[in-house]
Amino acid sequence: MLVIEAKLKGAQEQYSKLDEAIRTGQFIRNTCLRYWQDNKRVTRNDLQKLCAVLAKNQETPWAKKLNSQARQAHADRAWSAIQRFYENCRLGKPGKKGYPKYKKFSRSVEYKNSGWKLSADRRQISFTDGFEGGTMELWSSRDLVWYSEKQISRVRVIRRADGYYAQLLVDWDRREEHEFQGKMTGIDLGLKEFYTDSDGNTVENPRYLRKSERRLKMLQRRVSQKHIKGKKQSNRYHKARKALAKQHLKVSRQREDKARKDALALVKSKDLIVYEDLKIQNMVKNHHLAKSISDASWYQFTQWLKYFAKVHGVIVIAVPPHNTTVDCSCCGAKVKKTLSTRTHRCSQCGTVLDRDHNAAKNILAKGFKLLAEYLNSTEGHSESGAKSSKAQGETDLWLKNISVLVLSRLDELRISNYAENPPL
Repeated sequence: MLVIEAKLKGAQEQYSKLDEAIRTGQFIRNTCLRYWQDNKRVTRNDLQKLCAVLAKNQETPWAKKLNSQARQAHADRAWSAIQRFYENCRLGKPGKKGYPKYKKFSRSVEYKNSGWKLSADRRQISFTDGFEGGTMELWSSRDLVWYSEKQISRVRVIRRADGYYAQLLVDWDRREEHEFQGKMTGIDLGLKEFYTDSDGNTVENPRYLRKSERRLKMLQRRVSQKHIKGKKQSNRYHKARKALAKQHLKVSRQREDKARKDALALVKSKDLIVYEDLKIQNMVKNHHLAKSISDASWYQFTQWLKYFAKVHGVIVIAVPPHNTTVDCSCCGAKVKKTLSTRTHRCSQCGTVLDRDHNAAKNILAKGFKLLAEYLNSTEGHSESGAKSSKAQGETDLWLKNISVLVLSRLDELRISNYAENPPL
């Protein structure tokens, strides 16, 4: 699947029509959620039927204007939240279970196969539902002429701080050629450097939020000064609010672009990548480091890393971070360190390395151990046809004897047994 995003260019009246469609989609979702709360044993099919009831109800004439499949899409959104809540309860997830909440400020409306139509040159899109949004131009760096309307299964309209965008979901199996040379690396994600690999190479941490803090504070001050409590806000207030939102949007786009480019460069240059499976949701509870951790965008980087690895057929392994900083990468001795200690000095073997470099080597070693266990397992031999010789983590063994397509499933593995009993 591909998601191609294009900016929508039209008149102000058309944008107002899109806002009405977005509010109607929010109304459909919240009504479905209320119906689930007031009734027992509600199923997804019941929510789908409720959409038709709302369209025929004379008290809600705006619901009929929204395309029927768009109403069903928003009912599916409500059911997705309900189903996730049920799943968390069934699995006994600790803490909050994610009880579905009502939406107050929705920013998107989703169409399926109807309610929209592309022009012949794929540079314009027409919204044909009851809101009569009309024809709008599509501004995108991607040429949509290569895809037919049958390949586009969904269109989502999103309102952002700098305008309206259309996301087109294209049914396309993306595959890229990759020349395998047996290059392997382990990466240690950090705050001083964005990541350090097992060869000692580093990628700098740009700290986009930190660099924009001065301007963000100024814009936030302007918003606060123009806000009048309990009264209708002025046009100057809304202008200042939009300027603040645009700056936050710029920071988020910088993070996304950086994460995507770094992940693609790493996948193109390596054949096996091992990274630490950090619990970022727990790490941001540290109020001293929460802002820096969020600004580093580790989660976005790992998500793009797994996506590009699947596209290029590269193996990606996630290992738990337990003792990767404490263990010596040469002799395995434990060397306690504080966060301010940036150099690893082993008293047993005399190894002196950068703290992150030492951790990256340990991460790669954990990846080799997991790979060897997988190759020596019954499942690995039966599916890949590997020889009976044990894999000891040699550089080219897995490339010669094992199918890369079979091992690409390793990016789904999580070694929970290592979390309970970390290797020495």
